Amino acid sequence: MAIRFGPAGLGGVKEAVSNLEKYSKLGLKACEIAFTYGVYIKEKQEKEIKEIREAARKLDIKLSIHAPYWINLNSREKRKIEQSKKRILQSCKIGEKLGAYLVVFHPGYYGEMEEEETYQNIKKHIKEMQKEIKRNKWKIKLAPETTGKVNVFGKEEEILKLVKETKCSFCLDFAHLLARSQGKESYKEMYEKVKSFKTLHCHFSGINWGEKGERSHKLTPESEIKKLLKVLPKNKDIVLINESPNPVGDSAKSLRVYKTL
Repeated sequence: MAIRFGPAGLGGVKEAVSNLEKYSKLGLKACEIAFTYGVYIKEKQEKEIKEIREAARKLDIKLSIHAPYWINLNSREKRKIEQSKKRILQSCKIGEKLGAYLVVFHPGYYGEMEEEETYQNIKKHIKEMQKEIKRNKWKIKLAPETTGKVNVFGKEEEILKLVKETKCSFCLDFAHLLARSQGKESYKEMYEKVKSFKTLHCHFSGINWGEKGERSHKLTPESEIKKLLKVLPKNKDIVLINESPNPVGDSAKSLRVYKTL
């Protein structure tokens, strides 16, 4: 048991296997495939999917998926909700074929709705997607993510309530929570809320924020990496995905820092 470090992003289908080999040489043991602008690995690419899956297994790199950004499970427009669910389920379908273990997604926006109504809507749609996952006998899990903007659904408490009430998985983004609290919440306080879980899937990077929360991701300062890694236990299965502008470099840097602690 240990922390698996890895980048957000696998690159294009053609260079995917060589990228995994490159990550492995750096000592990285995780990778989140970014479908953020669309599910770019297609079902018909069976040969490539098999090669990626087998390379990840051989190199002991744990794969996860980030679903497209254009998702809102709390829209007033039924069409937008259906499109959102379709994008998440398509990510699940390809993720299952790739051997990925979960699909991370931003659940939605409050809009003009109250927080409780927003929560109930999102919970309902997660349960509907879980039925579809079960029907298809997929093992992949849904992982709603803690978000960094104040007006976006995804406080740690909201995500953990979803986990409790729907049995979904989750993604704890330390950088997002830092931005959402404008630096007031410490990594220790964030971790305390999830320490009872046997495994954790997390995101981390440097981050800029303002009064509305997250503005942009930035390179991850070594001081922040040290601060976080001192809080995380070494005897728990934790995946830590870096989402900075240089995710591979910052993942390798995080691993180097980890080895010195």
